Amino acid sequence: MQSFEPGFIERQPITQNLLRTVRLIGEYKGKQELFKEQSPQVLETLRQAAIIQSTESSNRIEGITAPLERIKELVAEKTTPRDRSEQEIAGYRDVLTTIHTSYAHIPFTPGVVLQLHRDLYQFTVGEGGRWKSVDNEISETYPDGRKVVRFQPVPAYATPDAMQRLHEQFNRLFESEEIEPLLLIPTYILDFLCIHPFSDGNGRMARLLTLLLLYKADYEVGRFISLERIVERTKESYYDTLYQSSQNWHQGQHSLLPWWEYFLGVVVLSAYREFEQRVGLVSSVKGAKTAMVLDAISNIPGDFSIKDLQERCPTVGIDLIRRILRLERTEGRLECLGRGPDARWRKK
Repeated sequence: MQSFEPGFIERQPITQNLLRTVRLIGEYKGKQELFKEQSPQVLETLRQAAIIQSTESSNRIEGITAPLERIKELVAEKTTPRDRSEQEIAGYRDVLTTIHTSYAHIPFTPGVVLQLHRDLYQFTVGEGGRWKSVDNEISETYPDGRKVVRFQPVPAYATPDAMQRLHEQFNRLFESEEIEPLLLIPTYILDFLCIHPFSDGNGRMARLLTLLLLYKADYEVGRFISLERIVERTKESYYDTLYQSSQNWHQGQHSLLPWWEYFLGVVVLSAYREFEQRVGLVSSVKGAKTAMVLDAISNIPGDFSIKDLQERCPTVGIDLIRRILRLERTEGRLECLGRGPDARWRKK
């Protein structure tokens, strides 16, 4: 589509900051195998946490929520969905698992995108696996009730051809290796979101396809660090840079730079840095889950509760979290500001 027209990507300005980001991500990619040589327990703990956090965050961005304990049970397939939100969470879990386990065997075609969307909605009635049948819009509603259209996607009648063309253009450049894959992947995601090919689920599909394409380019950080959690933490920048880079997209006069810098610097590079930090920490502290809790404590700004730690360490049981807090208090590194399960804790 528009970003893949001949010569368009090549004409985009490349800043020194973007060059540095691409170089650093390349260096982290080169260290992936070293990271993966850590103990299986360490990597399995990170992997399990990433799946739960990705499922929770990507759905929560779209306003789809459920209690953390229910999400854990759904991800572990220990329960069945009770309502619409849990149905969509279970669908996301399944597509995420498919990508993690089978990415090398998934052809990147419009048909596969439709199949993944179908699986996303497999627990709901009749919504998945079809391109949109009516035009949609990307809008924002202000507190006073005003609704402003931020972007008008490709109309419904043109969507099948637009997706076919986007995949042909992307795959040709990706396979030819004419352009850096780290630039092609966010460019595909931008055009996908500008087409907005589905009536619902476009944001979640974009994040799932991000993971799939990074895997195909041999960037495996999404297996151990939740990219969706990073997007959720930075969603204002996510939406702002999407808006900036989508302006004049229909005319082919848009700028890819704001979106490139967010996607690569804020999401991918941050994920690799977090991976390196967590691998180093869990390697130096006895017990991967203990290390995860200590890492979460060190990165929480200000006071926190046990519930805050549970959200950040979804694979760690509450009894272990309480033991760690008591030990840290005994060692003089934490103080408890109240009593009961909702008590706040503060770092000294």
